[in-house]
Order: sequence, then C-alpha cells, then structure tokens
Amino acid sequence: MREVETGRDSRNLLPSGASGLETIGAHAWFGKHLAIEDVSLRFPKSSVTGLIGPSGCGKSTFLRLLNRMHEFIPGSAFAGQVLLDGRDIYAPEVNATEIRLKVGMVFQKPNPFPSMSIADNVLAGLRLARIKVSDKNMLLEDCLVRAGLWKEVKDRLKASAGSLSGGQQQRLCIARALAVKPEVLLMDEPCSALDPGSTLRVEETIVQLSESMTIIIVTHNMQQAARVSDYCAFFLSEGGPGRVVEAGLTSTIFTNPVDSRTADYVQGRFG
Repeated sequence: MREVETGRDSRNLLPSGASGLETIGAHAWFGKHLAIEDVSLRFPKSSVTGLIGPSGCGKSTFLRLLNRMHEFIPGSAFAGQVLLDGRDIYAPEVNATEIRLKVGMVFQKPNPFPSMSIADNVLAGLRLARIKVSDKNMLLEDCLVRAGLWKEVKDRLKASAGSLSGGQQQRLCIARALAVKPEVLLMDEPCSALDPGSTLRVEETIVQLSESMTIIIVTHNMQQAARVSDYCAFFLSEGGPGRVVEAGLTSTIFTNPVDSRTADYVQGRFG
C-alpha cells in the first residue's frame, strides 16, 4: 500500500446511515498510472448506490477496491482506507478471502459454471469457503427466491446452468453470491448484456435485496440509476485520475445537482 495524505471532503460523502461500508481517501494505481484519486464515500446499510460516469473514469476500479479484488491485478497498488463496519479491510491482520465473503460481486457478464447444475452453482461458494449449513435445500430455495429465479427453475434444479438464458444466468450468479450471506453486494454493469425484460427482473431483484443489504452498482444507464438507486456518485476523469465530482441522493443528482458537469452528464450532453 502506498502512503498518501488523505482527507475527508464533505462534498464527496454520501449521507451517513447505520455503520456500513465507507472509503476514506481511496487511491488506486496500475503501475505508475494513478487511476482514481482521493475518493471518500459512505454507503449506508439497506440502500442502493449507483456509480455513474463516462467509461474510463475509474468506477469499476473503485468497485474492485471494495472487496480487495484490485490486488489481483499485477502491478496494482492502493492507498487510503476501506472500512466495513468501522474495520479497515486492508489492515494487515484482515483475511482477504473473508472480506470477499462479506462483500460479494456480480460481474458484467454472467459467469455461472456451465458444467455444474443450477443447484450446484448456487452452493458452489459454500464448498469453496468450506461453509457448512444445516439445510442446503432450504438455503438453495431461499437464495433462488431472493434472486427472483425460483419459480423458473424449481422443477429443473439438476439441469445444467448453461441451459439458462442470459438473464436467468445473471440472476443465478446473484443467487450464488447470496448463498454465503454477504453484507454488501457489488454489481458491475449487471444488465449491460441483457434484454429489457431480463433487465427489469434484475432491477426488481436489486430493489428487493436492498431491504436487507447494501448494494453498489456501476451503470451507464441513467434511467436504471434513477430507477434503482437511493444515492448516486458521479465519477469523472477529465484527462487525469478519476475523482468523484458529486455524490448524494439520486433525486438531487438528477434534478438539482450542484455541479454543472453532473447536470450535463445526467442529461446526456456528454459521456
């Protein structure tokens, strides 16, 4: 981790809810390239935060910082703090694998294990983490119900995950992430490859899940951000590292933003 001077900028802090996930002065590098600079944000529990901004402004990089996936990339570096319930997830004594169980991830492209059955896909994380549960069938149903997929697959749980449509596969990946009972769910453009009907079902799932967990979603779809998120953070790079221009309630970001660049972006005048 590189040492840098960090500070809190009140313009870059979402309103604080119950203790949840928070970044303080987050910086990320790829080699000598500074990708994001001094990002301080809070993500209250039981909420959805949309990360918006043009391609290349650091949204996905920031997302990967939140469960220590950034460190998988050769030459990467990070400075600042990421606090989960007040505990720095980058502290030397913290186990990265345990953090990734608490902060789950759903990627842009659905990535089920095609050779595994639907049921085995949902339970795969438990096996990898060596987590024992008393009733796997009950957990399986619960995860598929919460992911909005149970009614569609309950009669073919032994079928290959590869037999599902793209939208169903994405909801299966959500169910798989839920099986290890994360506190936070990160989603990197989860609907970008889906048709409108599948997108609607995933969005309904996001809203329902946010009643009991923190969700952070990267999206280029402004209508989607307006529909599903309680808060938004607008990232912009302007030829340098990505920074947060403005963050706050989604309603404010879309109707009465403080910064003219935010207004231009959400109204489609650039990006």
